Amino acid sequence: MNRIGVGIIGCGRITERRHAPEYASHKFAKIIGYFDERQQKAEALASQYGGRVYDSLDELLADPAIGAVSVCVANNAHAEISIRALNAGKHVLVEKPMAMTVEDCLAMIDAAKQNGRFLMVGQNQRFNTGHIRAKELIGQGIIGKPLTFKTTFGHGGPERWCAEDDGTGRISTDIWFFDKNIAAMGAMADLGIHKTDLIQYLLGEKIVSVSAKIMTLDKKKSDGRLIELEDNAVLIYTMESGVVGTMTVSWTYYGEEDNSTVIFGTKGVMRLYDNSPHTIQINTDRGDHIYYDLDTMMTNQNQIESGVIREFIDEIRDSNWKSAAGEMEVNAIRAILAGFESSRLDRTITL
Repeated sequence: MNRIGVGIIGCGRITERRHAPEYASHKFAKIIGYFDERQQKAEALASQYGGRVYDSLDELLADPAIGAVSVCVANNAHAEISIRALNAGKHVLVEKPMAMTVEDCLAMIDAAKQNGRFLMVGQNQRFNTGHIRAKELIGQGIIGKPLTFKTTFGHGGPERWCAEDDGTGRISTDIWFFDKNIAAMGAMADLGIHKTDLIQYLLGEKIVSVSAKIMTLDKKKSDGRLIELEDNAVLIYTMESGVVGTMTVSWTYYGEEDNSTVIFGTKGVMRLYDNSPHTIQINTDRGDHIYYDLDTMMTNQNQIESGVIREFIDEIRDSNWKSAAGEMEVNAIRAILAGFESSRLDRTITL
């Protein structure tokens, strides 16, 4: 059994909770090693899952035992490190958002093509069983032609996700998610990119125009001042076919998480992951009530297998790179950035 050697770059929460355990549990993957500038973070993972700790990124990328890497660093370094890894001949799984500019996204795709390597973005919502089935059902016309939609992702913010257990019970707001120089964007990069990618995936078409209101309402730094990044956003997306809908993202849902999508068609309504007992609920214009009980939505408190690592390894092994980053992934970034321009100029932006 030939296993794919994996290197993990960046050993923060996303690696601790998803990448490392999911690689370790995949029978065709083997974690070779880790690199993080905070060496103790890498050492902790090596102790738990095996593998070595590299002294530098160059040392990890030079190791011929590593065929693929996960890029789990802060947003502002995604493009640079992914391109370096691709140029070193590694397949790359990069965490979302793909990059901070359209130009960087295109450069990453170009590096993958030039080196004949697989570049995948960790958009885990595509791999929820409910979303996969919903895409099939929409394509089959179960709710007729989609007309409008609303998609939402809101929770209480990334503080608890990033919190270190120091025994005090306090949650620090001094995290990189709130640092504009590192994160570049707030809730839009953390949550908005998920739902932007998802609606393009479900409908099988690109967003072509954006109208947005992006704001900071409540999140504060440790000194009590509002963060410089957005904690809430409401966008209106228009798709290629003329379908129109809203995307709402928030770091200030201080109760139950909302990670739902509703699609309204000419023959019915489809509700996905709306905190009901059913994964998918369909109500048709004929009075039919159709339910699918498939899986539950991952939350910050309920971490389940994401499907991303499984898909990445399986597609490398099969040489079937159907999830390779392309125009849809670039257009999702284009739409997110257009949202900021729309909010600033108070007008609709055509992509």
